[in-house]
Amino acid sequence: MVLDMDGMRLRKAMSQYATGIAVATTLDEDGLPHGLTINSFNSVSLDPPLVLWSLSHKSGNLEAFTQSGHFAINILSQQQKDISMRFATPDVDRFAGTDWQKGKLGSPVLSGVVASMDCKVEQMVEGGDHVIFIGRVVEANHTDSPPLLYHGGAYHSLGPVLD
Repeated sequence: MVLDMDGMRLRKAMSQYATGIAVATTLDEDGLPHGLTINSFNSVSLDPPLVLWSLSHKSGNLEAFTQSGHFAINILSQQQKDISMRFATPDVDRFAGTDWQKGKLGSPVLSGVVASMDCKVEQMVEGGDHVIFIGRVVEANHTDSPPLLYHGGAYHSLGPVLD
């Protein structure tokens, strides 16, 4: 069976799914930080504590993430739109002017985020034109700050809480 689906139609349909914005980070073998903005992130399991996210085979960050064995997920606050845009921009020093410290496993944990998870790579699974990273969370922190949201190709802030 052949399905008539092109990537742009899927991309437009998926843009209707509101997501939070996160930055995935790691260190390469030389100790240099790497990171990029993601919204393909979710929880897999609480026992054991697992999360996943995906990275394009075309990404210049792919080698750093596949070789490091660890990564951090940094969920951005609604005041961090500039960080989201910087980490989504190719060919810039994404860490210039960004305050961060090493997490438990060494991956960069950004300051001022809503939540962070330091993860050990549990599995890497091929998924079409992406690699799906499944990580075991070894440390997690959070605040009560509102998150940065993305929907329909634009940034949004959290509105009134619905019952």
